Amino acid sequence: MYHYKEGNCVKTYVISSSKKPPCCFENSLGTPWGLHQVFAVIGDGQPLGMVFKGRKPIGKVYSDCDEAMQTENLITSRILQLDGLEDGVNRGGSVDTLKRFVYIHGTNHERKLGTPSSSGCIQVSNKDAIELSEVISVGTLLYISQNH
Repeated sequence: MYHYKEGNCVKTYVISSSKKPPCCFENSLGTPWGLHQVFAVIGDGQPLGMVFKGRKPIGKVYSDCDEAMQTENLITSRILQLDGLEDGVNRGGSVDTLKRFVYIHGTNHERKLGTPSSSGCIQVSNKDAIELSEVISVGTLLYISQNH
């Protein structure tokens, strides 16, 4: 993932997108493509590795969770909730990114970053999730390409 500011790439991030093919349809578990904006930045002040359920911190970092929970793809550290901006592509009806709850977020499986491993979200390291939450604001534009 590339972070551009004023037309210049200021940083690159290692990410993981969906294990499934890119797709904008609900229940596809594919990462949606097209132009998006950051709808919400969630988790300010939470410790590195905090686990979120329903966009709320559960009060535990992933390393404190039981083994069964740690095998799941957890949402950790920070959430940048995405909203599609292209009607019929990633906004509205059965292709609505916001209603699909697609995020950029930290992961408890950082070793898998760089390979497809999510259920539609864009995963980054926990450190990068916190960094992004500090430099990206609501309304920031994000373009997700269908091609790598």
